[in-house]
Amino acid sequence: MTIADIVSLPILSHQKLESRCPVCVCLTQITTIADIPAIPVNSLLLYTTRSQALSAQRCAMHLGFCENCGHAFNLKFDSSLMEYSQHYDNSLHFSQRFQQYAETLSHRLIERHQLRHKTVVEIGCGKGDFIKLFCQLGNNSGIGFDPSYEPAPNQSETENQVEFIQDFYSEHYASYDADLIICRQVLEHILDLTTFLKELRRTIEQRSDTVLYFEVPNMSFMMQELDIWNIFYEHYSYFTYSSLAYLFANCGFIVHEIGESFGRQFLYIEAKPAEEPRHLSSVPWIDPTQTRNDVAGFAERYHDRIETWRNQFKQIKRSGKKAVVWGAGARGVTFLNTLGDEAHVEYVVDINPRKQGKYVAGTGQQIVSPEFLKDYQPDIVILMNPNYLSEIQAQVADLDLAPGFLCA
Repeated sequence: MTIADIVSLPILSHQKLESRCPVCVCLTQITTIADIPAIPVNSLLLYTTRSQALSAQRCAMHLGFCENCGHAFNLKFDSSLMEYSQHYDNSLHFSQRFQQYAETLSHRLIERHQLRHKTVVEIGCGKGDFIKLFCQLGNNSGIGFDPSYEPAPNQSETENQVEFIQDFYSEHYASYDADLIICRQVLEHILDLTTFLKELRRTIEQRSDTVLYFEVPNMSFMMQELDIWNIFYEHYSYFTYSSLAYLFANCGFIVHEIGESFGRQFLYIEAKPAEEPRHLSSVPWIDPTQTRNDVAGFAERYHDRIETWRNQFKQIKRSGKKAVVWGAGARGVTFLNTLGDEAHVEYVVDINPRKQGKYVAGTGQQIVSPEFLKDYQPDIVILMNPNYLSEIQAQVADLDLAPGFLCA
């Protein structure tokens, strides 16, 4: 079966399946809102040869929706397939636009919670970019947990403020006190959400002043703005205001604030340990009504979005123009694998030097630096994330190129 055969299979259904929601933990009827036949299970692994990339393992994904709490999750998720090794790279800090976001977030948390000369723990710190920045700006000490962390070749002075542990965070590390616990773009990967958060609550014990800051992709944005390329296998969970508030309140935390950030693409929560259990009906954010409305029209619009891009690539092929995709992150991998052989793209551009020279999981395009475009001379640049449009346009202009831009 070819990639073209795979992507032509039926994509969507509205089956009712009985399953246990990972947030409200109730055995209930789950509506399947997206059936995706075969996508790479590790979209952010770095493949050193095209043949390795083309043979990347694929699995089906069924996105289900729980009407009780407003949560969505992958009914076919298999956590044993995940490979969060040092070959897994989800760093965004090479982008000036994202770096500005990280600095603004750091300053906000430092000022709001008076986090200077304090101890910070980051669960799932990746390559350590954010916790190093946070400790530098607030003169804090940090402990970063992540099995994919790699020590930098030349340690900076800031890195001496941070201890890195190449492991998943667990109760084994309960002795590490923290004034702030950060967990960004990690919770959506965790299979047993309630066990994870209840264990975290136990490790905090009576330290009721400990602040938690968690950040996840925003499912409401994905549904409303058709950010469908941000649906990929590694993300077991897709959170809304309602499901995020439900999870934290049910696991022993007081929810102080939930909001959207980074152009609505992220959903964040700030919480503290609760001294007494709180009735869920008193938590203001728990109301899945809006999400039910968003889900109702999602299936047809999802399919239409894919058809629109199939037609777009037909036009590109007929015109004889050359197109590149900018962004070898999970969005780019999902985009290219969903469209398969219909995506007439030879190269994918990424500013992360660790990705350059590697190949895209599943479809095998080579990942190149922006400078490569000076010789390649593309007619069209397809952006995987519109948040970076102005930054990328400036980089392309610096190369004396003037292609057209399309936002995926």
